[in-house]
Amino acid sequence: MIAATSGRLAQLFDTLGTAGAERSPAPGKWSARQILCHLADCEVAFAFRLRQAYAEPHHVIQPFDQDAWAGVYESGALDVAAALETYSALRKWNIRFLESVPPDTMSKVLTHPERGGMMFRVVVETMAGHDINHLRQIELIASLSAEL
Repeated sequence: MIAATSGRLAQLFDTLGTAGAERSPAPGKWSARQILCHLADCEVAFAFRLRQAYAEPHHVIQPFDQDAWAGVYESGALDVAAALETYSALRKWNIRFLESVPPDTMSKVLTHPERGGMMFRVVVETMAGHDINHLRQIELIASLSAEL
């Protein structure tokens, strides 16, 4: 899942086009472009979390407010091409990092202030689940756009 997301995002945004990328599934919900910007931002956060969790004993993850971060998505200054390029480059780098960590790292324990104790592996699984959730949202927008 983690390796396939960049390609799937590229396909979806090729299908959506510029107008489709600005559509949201419902009033008050993020557009496809905003979801992609969120994915790029989250990939920055995952990169930092993975490396800190690997390097530090008893690491405590620093949560962030996704809605506060999303304030900059409204202007449209963060476009699809830049967001996809950023996401894809960071994801590729994160995959290489994950491939290089020793296998016992996956069972290393860390703490999330809102979720409690978890293993390094759970952070990786969270990345995949996060991808699935947002891919479904963008796929819904694409299907709604196709109906127009």
